[in-house]
Amino acid sequence: MSALFNFHSFLTVVLLVICTCTFLKMQFPTILEQKTGFRGFFWKAARIGERLSPWVAVGCLSMGVSIIFF
Repeated sequence: MSALFNFHSFLTVVLLVICTCTFLKMQFPTILEQKTGFRGFFWKAARIGERLSPWVAVGCLSMGVSIIFF
């Protein structure tokens, strides 16, 4: 089943994209400078990860627990 049709998998993919984009922006800031177009989506995901990092961390933790135990 595709991750787009399963809500649990969709949330996992969204959290992984946010965390990955934030990490890449911290390590290689020139990769995500473009704010429009295709790379603009990843810039926005990195911005969400930067500004809402406590909430993203809680989301990643709860998603990890739910994957392991459920």
